[in-house]
Amino acid sequence: MARGSTRPTSRDVAQAAGVSQAAVSLVLGDKWRGRVSEATAERVREAARDLGYRPNLAARNLRLGRTRTVLLVVPALTTEFFAGVYTGAARVAAEHGFGVVLYPSPEGIGPARDPFASAQAALDGVIASSMAADALTAIRGEALPLVMLDSDPAGSLGAATVNLDIADGIRQATEHLLSLGHRRFLHLAADVPSWTFEVRARELAARLAKVPGTSVRTARSPISIEGAVAAAEAALAAPGARPTAVICDDDQLAAGTYKAARRLGLRIPDDLSVTGVDDLALATAMDPELTTVQLNAELFGEHGMRALLAVLEDRAPESGDIPVQLMVRSSTAPPR
Repeated sequence: MARGSTRPTSRDVAQAAGVSQAAVSLVLGDKWRGRVSEATAERVREAARDLGYRPNLAARNLRLGRTRTVLLVVPALTTEFFAGVYTGAARVAAEHGFGVVLYPSPEGIGPARDPFASAQAALDGVIASSMAADALTAIRGEALPLVMLDSDPAGSLGAATVNLDIADGIRQATEHLLSLGHRRFLHLAADVPSWTFEVRARELAARLAKVPGTSVRTARSPISIEGAVAAAEAALAAPGARPTAVICDDDQLAAGTYKAARRLGLRIPDDLSVTGVDDLALATAMDPELTTVQLNAELFGEHGMRALLAVLEDRAPESGDIPVQLMVRSSTAPPR
């Protein structure tokens, strides 16, 4: 360590690791791939840990003209799903010396007030949910390196898209209900103009179209328990043969369906099977516990941040949708 100094420097790390200061800068700036070996990178990291070295991020950012700050644009935090997305993104960001600023639209969906005098000066990139894409116009986020979540890859604004395999989740839920013998379905759809909900409706219709004797009616609801109660009650009480299974776009809609069923004197799952999407904490707090498609929100956020890092480094982001899983619980049973 330099004489008279109590804080280790990059020169100290270089000497301890037996490498140049340039190699230390590459490794600790996460720019080493293809330039130094994995063994050398690990040696530098180990030396930095042993010495307690922390890079001067403020000086480095000023030198590079970067803020190492990322904006995460999501709908209002009405469920823990988007909190999980933030947690995952922030975890990966911290590993690479970035911070994540959360930017929720106060009305849930649509534009929000621009919190920056100049987003392009304050940010290195943006990760945005398609459900809050309109908010990008307020900050001109589309002019920055952008990764879109839950977005149609064919029409995305972003340099990369990261998606959960929602289509497969709906297929799993539909196959489960069909295997139990259900043929009359209600789709309680989120009344939100978003690609992710369009996929759910499209996959459900496509799967049921292949099975003779099936029928599906659709009711739309805002993403709220109160809205779902009204929409589900009206749909279940409508004239004609009552559906025996309800596929809900979201666990909150499923909770509203539970309340509507009780108002109508229907028992779950004896008279009505119900499925959701998300696997929020709410799903196992309900009685009976909800059969639902589990979406790993933290992994979603992690993939989003890794994709943005790849864009910033001119690398190809990892391809492929994130797998989802149907959690079969007590809200589904054969129709009576």
